[in-house]
Amino acid sequence: MPKRKDLNSILIIGSGPIIIGQACEFDYSGSQALRSLREDGIETILINSNPATIMTDPAMADHVYLKPLNTKSIVEILQKHPNIDAVLPTMGGQTALNLCIEADEKGIWEDFGVEIIGVDIDAINITEDREKFRELMLKIGVGMPPQASATSFLKGKEIAQEFGFPLVIRASFTLGGAGAGIVYDPEDFDDMLSHGLEVSPIHEVMIDKALMGWKEYELELLRDKNDNVVIICTIENMDPMGIHTGDSITVAPAMTLSDSTFQRMRDMAIHMMRSIGDFAGGCNVQFAVSPDEKEDIIAIEINPRVSRSSALASKATGYPIAKIAAKLAIGYTLDELDNQITKSTSALFEPTLDYVIVKIPRWNFDKFEGSDRTLGLQMKSVGEVMGIGRSFQEALHKATQSLEIKRNGLGADGKGYKDYETIIEKLRVPSWDRVFVIYDAIQLGIPLKRIHEITKIDMWFLKQYEELHFLEMEISKYTIESLPKALLLEAKQKGFADRQIAHMLDCWESEVHTKRMDLNINRVYKLVDTCAAEFKAVTPYYYSTFEEEIETADGERYVANDSVVTDKKKVVVLGSGPNRIGQGIEFDYCCVHGVLASAECGYETIMINCNPETVSTDFDTADKLYFEPVFWEHIYDIILHEKPEGVIVQLGGQTALKLAEKLDKYGINIIGTSFQSLDLAEDRGSFSTLLKDNNIPYPKFGVAETADEALDLAEELNFPLLVRPSYVLGGQGMKIVINKEELEAHVVDLLRKIPNNKLLLDHYLDGAIEAEADAICDGEDVYIIGIMEHIEPCGIHSGDSNATLPPFNLGEFVMQQIKDHTKKIALALNTVGLINIQFAVKDDIVYIIEANPRASRTVPFIAKAYKEPYVNYATKVMLGEKKVKDFNFNPQLEGYAIKQPVFSFNKFPNVNKNLGPEMKSTGESILFIDSLKDDEFYNLYSRRKMYLSK
Repeated sequence: MPKRKDLNSILIIGSGPIIIGQACEFDYSGSQALRSLREDGIETILINSNPATIMTDPAMADHVYLKPLNTKSIVEILQKHPNIDAVLPTMGGQTALNLCIEADEKGIWEDFGVEIIGVDIDAINITEDREKFRELMLKIGVGMPPQASATSFLKGKEIAQEFGFPLVIRASFTLGGAGAGIVYDPEDFDDMLSHGLEVSPIHEVMIDKALMGWKEYELELLRDKNDNVVIICTIENMDPMGIHTGDSITVAPAMTLSDSTFQRMRDMAIHMMRSIGDFAGGCNVQFAVSPDEKEDIIAIEINPRVSRSSALASKATGYPIAKIAAKLAIGYTLDELDNQITKSTSALFEPTLDYVIVKIPRWNFDKFEGSDRTLGLQMKSVGEVMGIGRSFQEALHKATQSLEIKRNGLGADGKGYKDYETIIEKLRVPSWDRVFVIYDAIQLGIPLKRIHEITKIDMWFLKQYEELHFLEMEISKYTIESLPKALLLEAKQKGFADRQIAHMLDCWESEVHTKRMDLNINRVYKLVDTCAAEFKAVTPYYYSTFEEEIETADGERYVANDSVVTDKKKVVVLGSGPNRIGQGIEFDYCCVHGVLASAECGYETIMINCNPETVSTDFDTADKLYFEPVFWEHIYDIILHEKPEGVIVQLGGQTALKLAEKLDKYGINIIGTSFQSLDLAEDRGSFSTLLKDNNIPYPKFGVAETADEALDLAEELNFPLLVRPSYVLGGQGMKIVINKEELEAHVVDLLRKIPNNKLLLDHYLDGAIEAEADAICDGEDVYIIGIMEHIEPCGIHSGDSNATLPPFNLGEFVMQQIKDHTKKIALALNTVGLINIQFAVKDDIVYIIEANPRASRTVPFIAKAYKEPYVNYATKVMLGEKKVKDFNFNPQLEGYAIKQPVFSFNKFPNVNKNLGPEMKSTGESILFIDSLKDDEFYNLYSRRKMYLSK
């Protein structure tokens, strides 16, 4: 049966601003769903308040409403579009589901005759209400941990007395494990119980007997209305039970599960999905398995919607879960749909993996001073990376190289811990760097049995680590000249980077690369094809690996490579890597637009990125996707293979920008602004000379490399001072200091964290207004796309400020200075493409804080507010296809647009919530107001100085 004829117009609810626990994976699923529905000629109406995402791009839906996610907005949209037939709430995470349920309870859907598709409200209620879920599971014969629900403090205390410790407390109807935790001691129980009851919207908690040390698995399922069910992916958590899956290192396919237990788990998952309701769509089921021979299986939870893991499972298998789930919601069955990868087989199949994927979360604890860094049931990571390899070891190495935390992989970089007590403590308390500490422990000689006893990580994973350690020991016996080919090939097959091998051999990375080339140990590229090459795949979605040479009958030796290089002109777009505070989804938005604009200019587009949550790593965004670390060695090998016209670095945030120097050094063409100009803007000394030559004011400043130099400088500059390291993003390490003691302590701390860095000391303009401008420049003309005024005073990071477009309080004289300075600086830096400049306004003088000749965090916001595709224009300028004067700019905005930051402090209850020069927000929303008399603006303005900290 094909799609339903009665569904012609569908409302999709997005997930809103990015927070910890709900990130860009829902932007990815929402974007897929919108494209999927439009393929079928369905009118799509989207509500989402996040301006930084591709999902809210005007091209994605027929009608995009950038409105607050509440029932008032829903009613407004339904009144405007009385023809809406149905709402699809499963693509926007818990936010969308909760809003859908609230609207259902208020009778809104019924009033407007709107059907809920893709999910069954009863199914949601059963899975979210832990008591009902438990009863149902026991009824259908699925094991559950001993648990009971409490709606009062007294009831909670009674349950704890009955079960004994340790216990798990989970709040009902929350996301990302909010209000959840493990309680080992009775004295901590009261606080956890009170907190859980408070954060649950229905003031209910479920108390479980903790299954500490059990192994954890997730299954991703899809079902159609004819009850066909497929299991897309089985994911194993390397970390045992007790750490939220969003904070766990996960592996697909499952590595340590016996086949008979796997079959039992499959049957259970299908049985569970069928029992909770009669709906067509995606589902995620989590299980715990006892770590003994019995392999008892216990169900933890089931989510009858597209989940965080769906994005990972889609990227891991090449099976676009959200796209197919949207089709199932409108009535298709799996056997009627194409496999999107082969185009010749149906979607009613289960992907087979002939590779391994490893996902590692990315944390940002440095932004939350004083935060509890222990990992537990409440999710704390802000993003994730995924590595694809032929073996677990290769995938694990690629994932660690993708994290961008100044590590080159596991071990072999001189940065590991050496102290026994520290290592044991770090193993005992799960923390963000445990993935590295396991290697340090093995290096120190701590037996695997002891590591297993402390961490409960399966012995199989630990043995994989141990093999890597033995290989490092073996290689370290040689020099670069004497290293045998077989050992070098083995190291590369196990994922060691050239940089790590150079560390083992005490030589340069370039020497290892040269030796590899001489010995013909080259990367080969393999397809992610969903079916282990049983059928021909048509999607160009690649990962790299190393293989032994094959010899043909006539003596020819070669290595099989799936990536065929065409003779078209090509352009590489470098992605922005994992999401983190200071570099989020807005750069992925820019990368996707860069790819699409390059394609419009006739280039074959090549995307390099390692973030599984985003649209840039969708297999049909670019002509070719290399799912690889944005790490020099991987990029260089792809460039040598593809020989592109050049590389676009100014769209992928600091990640891509940091590689510009290497690209320049190796003679690779940087498209748009040159490395020299990028570097000039980062180098405060040279940049200030440029400002002086152009008669542009800037705060007095100096550069220091030691604490002594900093103290001498302070005499000249006068306090307060703004201290910051160079070449960082999101204000990392920035602080305002008001006396010599603070200055010395901060400088010493910074140089310890970032050795050999040049520190910049500026005289801080106390009480100044902050503003910023974004512009497009082609080297001759400059067009300012937007000028924003911050509601908060200067000193709060621009990413944490409420920014108003256009400005609300700057006079004509000040505005003219901003325009003149922006144009002068853009031209003086020889900008080709985008530039962002930040200003401080004091006593009607406009000072320059900094200039960044690249896409900034605010470009997507301005594009959405003015309804103009600025990244598309800027990319065409970078490629030399168009000049600024070729565009007919026509910004449209009545009233004002305000970019509002969103924080995730609720994950870190004990953290200082003061705002300062270091960015802390995880996402943003957009608010449109007609006039400055609007209550919302008045509230923001009246609170503007509340959180200022130094």
